[in-house]
Amino acid sequence: MTDVEAERVEGLLVDLADGILRVTIARPDRMNALDIDSMRALGDLLEGRARERDVRVVVLAGEGGAFCTGADLIAASSGPGTDPRVVMDTANRVIRAILTLPSPVLARVDGAAAGVGASLALAADLTYAAPSAYFLLAFVNVGLMPDGGSSLLVPAAVGRARAAEMALLGERLGAVDAHAAGLITRVLPPDDLAAHVDAVAATLAAGPRRAIELTKRSLTAATLDRVEEALVRETEGQVELLGSADFREGAAAMLARRRPRFGS
Repeated sequence: MTDVEAERVEGLLVDLADGILRVTIARPDRMNALDIDSMRALGDLLEGRARERDVRVVVLAGEGGAFCTGADLIAASSGPGTDPRVVMDTANRVIRAILTLPSPVLARVDGAAAGVGASLALAADLTYAAPSAYFLLAFVNVGLMPDGGSSLLVPAAVGRARAAEMALLGERLGAVDAHAAGLITRVLPPDDLAAHVDAVAATLAAGPRRAIELTKRSLTAATLDRVEEALVRETEGQVELLGSADFREGAAAMLARRRPRFGS
């Protein structure tokens, strides 16, 4: 890919200019929910192209008024069955890639960041949002537990009490409150959001590469040093829950737009 090319790969729109690799989740008909193929493509990109020498910053965004609403339950329910451990390993690979990428990752959140979509946004080094954006650990609403590292990412930023409220009650946290709680970097007017993120990305792209790499590494180690433990716990718990009757009921209820009737 050159500085004047762009490509669409498995629901992702990818372009590179001036050292800034922009990755847009482009599945607006599903509010940018990720199926297994698009999640795998995102992992490939972050482990491959994003680590090449001409990339100095990565910007993650969503197309069409949402950032990412998590796993695509419609795709999961209508397609062939996928091993839950493969699903978890694929999602964990993306989170690890963001956290270990030498270059800084910026998230531009306009609208919903839910489920693993919230994890993607919060794993970024700098997260900017429009006032309409919100962050939702929606897992409990379908009989699951937080994953994508969010069982660590959220309490590391806002503390145990606020994290428990988000995770156990499955209630959304609006962008203004998320900023006040220390969960995200800044809230900007909708008309200013993209320009501000582009300006920050340009500043980082022009900055001292090695100093920025080492600073990111140090901050991640200081605040998220137990992320691997969290991913292992989440994987074991989620593999169990993905096979449960409560998850089947929660997913069916969400697709039917009704309240779930959990039995266990």
